[in-house]
Amino acid sequence: MSTKEKVLQFLEQHKGESISGQDLADKLEVSRTSVWKAINGLKKEGYQIEATTNKGYQLSIDTDLLSEAAIVPLLSEALKGHRIIAHKTIDSTNLEAKRIVNEDPTFEGVILSEEQTKGRGRLGRVFYSPSESGLYMSLVLKPAADMDNATLITTAAAVAVCLAIEILTGKNPQIKWVNDIFLDGRKVCGILTEGIMDMESRTIGTIILGIGLNFRAPETDFPDEIQSIAGTLFDSKNAAVTRNQMAAEILNRFYVLYPELASRSYLDEYRKRCFVLGEQVTFPQGTETIEAKAIAIDDDGGLVVALPNGETKTLTYGEISIKIKKREGK
Repeated sequence: MSTKEKVLQFLEQHKGESISGQDLADKLEVSRTSVWKAINGLKKEGYQIEATTNKGYQLSIDTDLLSEAAIVPLLSEALKGHRIIAHKTIDSTNLEAKRIVNEDPTFEGVILSEEQTKGRGRLGRVFYSPSESGLYMSLVLKPAADMDNATLITTAAAVAVCLAIEILTGKNPQIKWVNDIFLDGRKVCGILTEGIMDMESRTIGTIILGIGLNFRAPETDFPDEIQSIAGTLFDSKNAAVTRNQMAAEILNRFYVLYPELASRSYLDEYRKRCFVLGEQVTFPQGTETIEAKAIAIDDDGGLVVALPNGETKTLTYGEISIKIKKREGK
């Protein structure tokens, strides 16, 4: 870890507190000049660090830039050695994850970015990813044998995101099958799960799990095409919960659920939060649009629907449409 990273980690852990340059140098066992250079470097990166005579340096509680230094101390012990790579801007965290895996097939870890210039959702759609308002991250996973079911991984991630939001904010997000998180009738999070084939074994060798969360309202409003459906977790900057805290909580929750994919034990949590159950939905089938009633989530995360002719059908992938009822938690 560089001196700058050490300084940032200390300041993040003592946000809002002042410490002299000499005391900081002593604690980190570096020179005072190194601390000064690190502080200036962090300021250039956008960190709000106040320097006051006779008090020292203080990281403002309003600072909320994504960083490994801020996330790692919040991770569970089991994840403390996990690779965390944070970017200021990038085309797409999923694309960056693929590039890293192509160079190093053994890589496991998390890629985050303040901004995505080519964020992607399902079906090739654009995922609006402006700077400093969202949480955009991709988890690089090595699935166990027979545990490369993308739907199960997506449903586990949806539960993890909901749990993190509930724990940190007290709000009640709900799930639109299969990969969208809604709050108060608006979409606040999307999940994109992609697999990379191992050419030797002809199996899925790597899963890339992309999570995009609209954390706070962007400085400029959402684009016209998504204004009616897009929402945010918070209206504006919220000092009580940071994006780093949310990222760490999502990771902690997901990596508890991930080993349980085979048991499907978490699916009851998914079912409790899935607001499409009992509702009329539509989905494409060939050139037709089919209307049906969503009646269950099966043990593989598939959506079971009742067709007008009395038969049932299980959807394992694809898109459904439902008229969103704007009531609390939905």
